[in-house]
Amino acid sequence: MIQLTTLKGNMFYLNPELIERIEQAHDTIITLVGGKKVRVSESAEEVTERIMAYRRAIHYCNWEGTE
Repeated sequence: MIQLTTLKGNMFYLNPELIERIEQAHDTIITLVGGKKVRVSESAEEVTERIMAYRRAIHYCNWEGTE
């Protein structure tokens, strides 16, 4: 899960595997696989960096477990 912030300042966690698209407008709009849209205060670049960190952590754990 990645930590994000709503436009009202509330923190929440989102499963990045459900993200279909990220759009950068005045704020960032994340479209989920089911079509639901979520607006967050983080930039598209910040969201992308968090997704990459999440995936690196998962792959690292999987790699460590194969020894």
